[in-house]
Amino acid sequence: MSSQSESLSNSYLFGSNAPYVEELYESYLDNPGSVSDEWRAYFDQLQHLPATDGKEVTRDQAHAPIIQSFAERAKANAFLTVRAQQPDLSVASKQVYVQSLIAAYRTLGSRFAELDPLKRHDRPVIPELDPSFYGLTEADLDQVYSATNTYFTKSETMTLRDMLKALRDTYCRTIGAEFMHMSDPAAKRWIQERLESSFGVPLYSPERKRHILKQITEAEGLERFLHTKYVGQKRFSLEGGESFIASMDEVVNHAGENGVQEIVVGMAHRGRLNMLVNIMGKMPGDLFAEFEGKYAQNLTDGDVKYHNGFSSDLSTRGGPVHLSLAFNPSHLEIVNPVVEGSARARQDRRGDTEGAQVLPVLVHGDAAFAGQGVVMETLNMAQTRGYGTGGTLHIVINNQIGFTTSDPRDSRSTLYCTDVVKMIEAPVFHVNGDDPEAVVYVTELALDYRRQFKHDVVIDIVCFRKLGHNEQDTPSLTQPLMYKRIGQHPGTRKLYADKLVAQGVLSEEEVDGLVKEYRQLMEDGQRTVEPVLTDYKNKYATDWTPFLNAKWTDHADTGVPLAELTRIGERITQVPEGFTVHTLVNKLLNDRLKMARGEAPLDWGMGEHLAFATLVSSGYTIRITGQDAGRGTFTHRHAVLHDQKRERWDDGSYIPLQNVSENQAPFTVIDSVLSEEAVLGFEYGYASAEPNTLTIWEAQFGDFVNGAQVVIDQFISSGEAKWGRQCGLTLMLPHGYEGQGPEHSSARIERFLQLCADNNIQAVQPTNASQIFHVLRRQMIRPFRKPLVIFTPKSLLRNKDATSPLSDLATGTFLPVIGETNADIDPANVKRVLVCSGKVYYDLANARAERERSDVAIVRIEQLYPFAHKAFQAELQKYSNAKEIIWVQDEPQNQGPWFYIQHHLYENMVEGQRLGYAGRPASASPAVGYLAKHQEQQKALIEQAFAEKFKGVSQSSK
Repeated sequence: MSSQSESLSNSYLFGSNAPYVEELYESYLDNPGSVSDEWRAYFDQLQHLPATDGKEVTRDQAHAPIIQSFAERAKANAFLTVRAQQPDLSVASKQVYVQSLIAAYRTLGSRFAELDPLKRHDRPVIPELDPSFYGLTEADLDQVYSATNTYFTKSETMTLRDMLKALRDTYCRTIGAEFMHMSDPAAKRWIQERLESSFGVPLYSPERKRHILKQITEAEGLERFLHTKYVGQKRFSLEGGESFIASMDEVVNHAGENGVQEIVVGMAHRGRLNMLVNIMGKMPGDLFAEFEGKYAQNLTDGDVKYHNGFSSDLSTRGGPVHLSLAFNPSHLEIVNPVVEGSARARQDRRGDTEGAQVLPVLVHGDAAFAGQGVVMETLNMAQTRGYGTGGTLHIVINNQIGFTTSDPRDSRSTLYCTDVVKMIEAPVFHVNGDDPEAVVYVTELALDYRRQFKHDVVIDIVCFRKLGHNEQDTPSLTQPLMYKRIGQHPGTRKLYADKLVAQGVLSEEEVDGLVKEYRQLMEDGQRTVEPVLTDYKNKYATDWTPFLNAKWTDHADTGVPLAELTRIGERITQVPEGFTVHTLVNKLLNDRLKMARGEAPLDWGMGEHLAFATLVSSGYTIRITGQDAGRGTFTHRHAVLHDQKRERWDDGSYIPLQNVSENQAPFTVIDSVLSEEAVLGFEYGYASAEPNTLTIWEAQFGDFVNGAQVVIDQFISSGEAKWGRQCGLTLMLPHGYEGQGPEHSSARIERFLQLCADNNIQAVQPTNASQIFHVLRRQMIRPFRKPLVIFTPKSLLRNKDATSPLSDLATGTFLPVIGETNADIDPANVKRVLVCSGKVYYDLANARAERERSDVAIVRIEQLYPFAHKAFQAELQKYSNAKEIIWVQDEPQNQGPWFYIQHHLYENMVEGQRLGYAGRPASASPAVGYLAKHQEQQKALIEQAFAEKFKGVSQSSK
């Protein structure tokens, strides 16, 4: 205990001594020298304790004069003139109740709002919205209360009656705002001010109202024209949700007014054709041709019309805006991360770090928004460094039925279809689709919110679906009550037109004229959007021309001079002065320095690093993401170094690849969120929009890539055949059988190979440091943009046999086939050729050495697709006496490359040669879970490969 504490706790300060001590203290306060040194020292200590105002600097005052002053004032009755009345606590409590009522409307008003155009349900009883819930009576309605925390009036007070009307008008008419779940007070106040200052009602000019009606008329007009001209054909009509077109028109124009120059849109089927014609300016005649079965001749497969994307340059109220609609498969919501990736690539290209110039817009269906998991995955990325886009505008075309859900109790477990966005605290504006002005108003509000707070925001247009899920459905089979109401509904256009006629904005004749005018445009097949800027040149647009006619066989000079490799290698092994790396990392850097100087062979990590470093040094941007991309799942990469003496959680990291040279291209490495589907979709979108960046996604284990199978099937493997969209995305999928069990062994090579056709992707399995160096550089240097799937190793990362001399990086190139490398193997003596891919090569090479089998040659297939027939044939022809060709693989027989590779082997075999298989037996699981069984299988497949006799699969008839 300190001496001061001891002094304060001594008993002589209390009890009968207290008056004496107080008298001494009064003397001290009047004159510190009037007391003894011992007491002065003690009282001096008291002055360092906080005073009643909490501050140490405030000195205590002598108490006696103050007491005397109060006594004198009391004698003179000085206090009688300032006696206060007792406060009326009933008024104060009622003010509290009024504040509670205001909070209730802000929180619960959306539940009482008139949102359903079909009015199928009675408005719910919400006691908290009734003043009587708080004990307020009719007599209180004309009482005046404070309104200082509202924005209804500039006055500081309002009667309860006026306040109640303002609350109901603002929060319970055709707009239902949800924002009180947000934790940012400034964001909540911003929304309150915007809504309450206008009572949730836009004040549009007659010209603006006529424009809105024109948009609604065009939306309805296209659907009705198609319905009569192409009877029964699928088009996923927008009828019942026409206000969406008015919303999108406002998105384009309002965003253009506020600095947005590019908008990237993702949406599913509903309303897509309407969007293409009435917003993006696609020629109706071109759309009609698609209905009539005409198709693009330059696509191998093509796609249905309601999946196709489009882009155009539009003239808006704020200037030119480039609008892109992403191609989209039938897998609902999967386009979301693709759009986000495309938008981020465009932002990065512009240096648009806040998303002020590029806006992502996602259009959802109500059932899919609530039901598809990729929605949550994409939302989870919204505010992260690697995937944020400055906020996304979400628009839900909420037809209240989804697909054919006949009972709303089966559609979801939440009140609203938009409740998922509360996980990122995004505001939601529910709006009645029969009030087009309200729809446009919340569109402005949402865009302004996104611009102000750089955050996602949602517009939920509550509408209906006039026809079935598609035009061949009979929805009344499962929804008789809903479709009875829909049959009685006059249509949004008619309701709004009648309203404007009643307001005197238009005459009946003018309304009919809009309908006839649009019908004539359709008959003539003429464009409805003016002006579409056909000659506009955007300096940020990407030129894909150099990549269009390239072939995978085109040569790429991927070697780098030794001196340059050494210079760059030395550079990327340095750390800043005073930066303390982990002892293990320090050893790794020292080892890599030796590799860079040619004093040690290069391992996989250094081969990869030199590929990245030489590319960024030459001006090629690199982006690599994955769940452990910075360090590498198997701690082989260490692209991000961490100061072991860091003092802040958000400081103390260093990325050598960002410091290769002065004018280098950017290098970005991101440890992704724990997601495969959304992250891979994002990277596909990024790579599709940016061919000049080496975009890499790395799986933690290749096994987990099947969590993103939809992206692989619908985009990566087939996007070019369906839509003509090239993409240079690179996938790194750790693959290898080392006894780690069913979920840590296989990247499912067989599935990728099954998808291979039309030279759509590249599938490679490199086996040494030189090969990964050259294949990564080839992906950028060669003007050939196809997805590259790399089945990367695990145990080979540190296998000395898989290292390469520095010279191989200088003079070599990527080899799709690696022939026999053992100079002691005489081709004339070879009777059997083992053909394999991946890690098993080293198992075979070691087994051959142990068995001293000089009659067996081993050929590695490093590129599985496209298959390099000429290179493989050249290797096979070296062994004219070999009668046995055996394919060897780690994977079970029904998996791995075996079923794919057979016909390629047959094609290059000669008469008299037999083909055999050595590998694990067919299995329902990718790998066994027991280490002992794994080792048993591994030993067996090696024995099969070298057995004196083997059972051939078949014999070549050549």
